Amino acid sequence: MQLFIGGASAGKRNAVKQRFPSAVWWRLAPGQRLHEVAHVMLPNTPLVLHGLFEWLTAALDSDFSSDEWRAQWREDLQRLNQTAAEDNVMLVIIANELGRGLVPMARDQRRLRDLSGWFTQDAAAHAEQVWYVRHGLLQALKG
Repeated sequence: MQLFIGGASAGKRNAVKQRFPSAVWWRLAPGQRLHEVAHVMLPNTPLVLHGLFEWLTAALDSDFSSDEWRAQWREDLQRLNQTAAEDNVMLVIIANELGRGLVPMARDQRRLRDLSGWFTQDAAAHAEQVWYVRHGLLQALKG
């Protein structure tokens, strides 16, 4: 798995398109479990997961606690990585960096920032490579 993280309009999509031109792109649907995207995997074809910000925003409306969300993501990431390995699929996740700006005053916005940070930490732990993208430039953080 590879993780591309950076701010809004930082060049993440272009970087992924250059590295994985034959990839299948899948926008995460609100409420969708990560392991459920396995049905769109094509053997030997990279799969790009995007729409993470909207997907996380939808999590704010659930009754799950942050700890419950994180436990679910960890389990789902493990299952999805296992399925990808079996089908020789390179998983690529595009995530927005939310932790570099001002801390929002609104409680929901702070929780969204926390959820995003926890998700990217967990995704980075599973990833073989992690890239930080800023101004269209890539910096390898892992791998």
